[in-house]
Amino acid sequence: MQYVTLNNGISMPQLGYGVWKVPNEEVISPLKTAIEVGYRSIDTAKIYGNEVGVGTAISESNVPREDLFITTKVWNSDQGYENTLKAFDESLEKLGLDYVDLYLIHWPTPQFDQYVETYKALEKLYNDGRVKAIGVCNFDIEHLERILDECDVVPAINQVECHPYLQQVELREFCKKHNILVEAYSPLMNGTDVLENEVIKELAEQKGRTPAQVILRWHLESGMVVIPKSVTPSRIESNFNLFDFELSKEDMDKIAKLDRNIRNGSVPSEMNVR
Repeated sequence: MQYVTLNNGISMPQLGYGVWKVPNEEVISPLKTAIEVGYRSIDTAKIYGNEVGVGTAISESNVPREDLFITTKVWNSDQGYENTLKAFDESLEKLGLDYVDLYLIHWPTPQFDQYVETYKALEKLYNDGRVKAIGVCNFDIEHLERILDECDVVPAINQVECHPYLQQVELREFCKKHNILVEAYSPLMNGTDVLENEVIKELAEQKGRTPAQVILRWHLESGMVVIPKSVTPSRIESNFNLFDFELSKEDMDKIAKLDRNIRNGSVPSEMNVR
């Protein structure tokens, strides 16, 4: 495993395991497999509805709690200062934990204009020592600028959709300037056509790797944290085996040219679902 250091000095695994869309009763087995393979960072959220299952898998693993990095998120309908503090307590109870390592705002939902006060609730949780780090998800530059202007703690993480067809170059540059680490979700574009891209397939063939491994290695070498998701044991293991090969600058340049600004998910400024 490779680790990155967040802007508050906390260490975080650069490769994590995501559990989006895995039902509560189905998440325990693949998550225990992921932990056995070597994953130490687990990314969940209230809206995923599987925090109880995640907590069960953690408790049944043989890995000490302090060796795991657990992330969860406050959902849009729980935004607002007091609502966020309550939602955090509920998530913590479901997970069966005394603290989480990273707590994030899931979406800015700008129409409701509550993400600043929501973030101030995260600051309280951080200052009270109930979370090791705080951050945001799906925040564009305009949303980040307000947090930086109106709040005290610089977000440690901005978790966003990122893959070779949506490389988020401008946003990543802004985050780097402000010492905010970018964490990529949907790094394989949910298994869609980016895995069939001829450039990716050619690089994979050259290196004796899968297209997924090449893409995930691109994320790592780009300096991002990355959280692939799979419930298939062989893919869970394959997605983890990224640390014994490298991409050259020429390889990275080839992938850089694949950017098409194509999203699988919602546009942050337009996503106002509660």
